[in-house]
Amino acid sequence: MYLSLSDRPATSTGAEPRRSGGRVSRTVVTLGVVSLLTDISSESVSAILPLYLTAVVGLSPVAYGFIDGLYQGVSSLVRIAAGWAADRTDRPQPVALAGYATSAVARLGLIFAGGFGTISAAISLDRVGKGVRTAPRDAMIAASSDPAHLGRSFGVHRALDTIGATLGPLLAFVILWRIADGYDTVLVVSLGFAVLGVATMAFFVPFRTGAVRRDAPRRRPRVKVRWRTALTPGLVRVTGVSGALALLTVGDGFVYLALLETGGFAAQWFPVLYVGTNVAYLALAVPMGRLADRVGRVRVLVLGHLPLAAAYLCAATGYGALWTTCAAVLLLGVFYAATDGTLAAVAGQLVPETVRASGIATAQTAVALARLVAATGFGLLWYAVGPRVAMLAVCAVLVAAIPAGLAVLRRAVR
Repeated sequence: MYLSLSDRPATSTGAEPRRSGGRVSRTVVTLGVVSLLTDISSESVSAILPLYLTAVVGLSPVAYGFIDGLYQGVSSLVRIAAGWAADRTDRPQPVALAGYATSAVARLGLIFAGGFGTISAAISLDRVGKGVRTAPRDAMIAASSDPAHLGRSFGVHRALDTIGATLGPLLAFVILWRIADGYDTVLVVSLGFAVLGVATMAFFVPFRTGAVRRDAPRRRPRVKVRWRTALTPGLVRVTGVSGALALLTVGDGFVYLALLETGGFAAQWFPVLYVGTNVAYLALAVPMGRLADRVGRVRVLVLGHLPLAAAYLCAATGYGALWTTCAAVLLLGVFYAATDGTLAAVAGQLVPETVRASGIATAQTAVALARLVAATGFGLLWYAVGPRVAMLAVCAVLVAAIPAGLAVLRRAVR
């Protein structure tokens, strides 16, 4: 198996006929709709969570910080196991469905949660659901797509996903604007969208879209799937480089807080920054997927971190200028559009089809854990030297790491 910057994979067969001419399959679009509904649910809750936990529930900022850490990191603990389960059964749809259903149950639990322990449990359950569904879902996207246009397929899915991530916060703030202290209303509406996502997944996504050949017998003997089979040299190298770059990805919240420190906007506009980044991501997800298919997915994956470095620079040197605030918000969207779906597309093509979900889960787990470490470490750096110096330091290291990552991945991997 080879990995190059052109990254043109060989064609393989799957359960669903692959589309030619760059058309995106119905399964990809349906999975995008599922993600759209689910993200409306999850992001509407995320948008109110800080206010809800501190102002309504009465938790301290320290307690909220712990819960936010759970929100960021718990999903990484189950991704590989979920990917292995999808590969082991050759049925990723039921595994992904279980993840979506788990998050819906967590939404129900959050409505009745009233203290630190119960809220922590509900948030953890929700993130477990996310960890369970992600790799099997991405494996279904890869299995039902034309390999020559895989980046476009992931771009379409991420675009639909980001529509939900944009609508969720807007829905939450409209509810709070219309209903005083309408936090419970937001939670109930969030549960409704989660249930719609589960129903769409259950009734409209094919039950079996894994690595199944059309000329294979209807019933195959269950094969033994070993996780180490997914650890091909190409995947190990991509995972290592992506994980190293993720250690320098400090998270949107820190960038926005640094912008707030420079006085580029009033505090009440803080939630709108998330919407701006999601809109930029939405506008660029499909074009970035097409660019990755044309010039090489590995190249786009690594060079896509340059906009992130530029966003750090804007946050560190803006000094209250509105244009630097807007630029940082847009640059974060460019970064996510270039890297989010591209990582899954690259990882899915570097492993055998029988362990595709495990391979994708391995890369995503490494990135998620690295970002958790990055957030913790950057918080300490922020406390020690201040936001501007901390941002400039991480920016400098990231700019140096990008060409090193390209050099590592430029060589063919057997």
